[in-house]
Amino acid sequence: MATVEKYLTIGEASKRSGVPTTTLRFYEKRGLIRSIRSDGNHRLYHREMLRRISVVRVAQTLGLTLSEISNALSDLPDQRTPTKRDWERLSKRWRKQLDERIAQLQRMREKLDRCIGCGCLSLKSCAFYNREDHYAELGSGPQLLLHETPDA
Repeated sequence: MATVEKYLTIGEASKRSGVPTTTLRFYEKRGLIRSIRSDGNHRLYHREMLRRISVVRVAQTLGLTLSEISNALSDLPDQRTPTKRDWERLSKRWRKQLDERIAQLQRMREKLDRCIGCGCLSLKSCAFYNREDHYAELGSGPQLLLHETPDA
């Protein structure tokens, strides 16, 4: 019976994970995954890194930033591969963030519907008009779209 190698070249890891080699290098630079170096100084990824790569990709499709993903994965000792229990903990943490984003998107959708419904985009009747910039105290960016406001 042949022994299965524990390490994959960057090309093999890319093929198995569906992630381009440039992205793997980027993930490694950001500390999301790690490799060892061969005698020829080539990257070698332990097969368990495939699971970490998958977790990163799934989290990205959920809309999480690489910083959020990195923070969550940094809680794992020695950058180990997430277990089922780790994933349950990570997904629970991310669920709250996703719920907040869903609520934000729903508010935005409702406000856009009102704007599209009137069709005028006039400053007199636009739901997004911010007379005298009184929403500046809430922070930068499109506050009327991003947050629930008392009169919007």
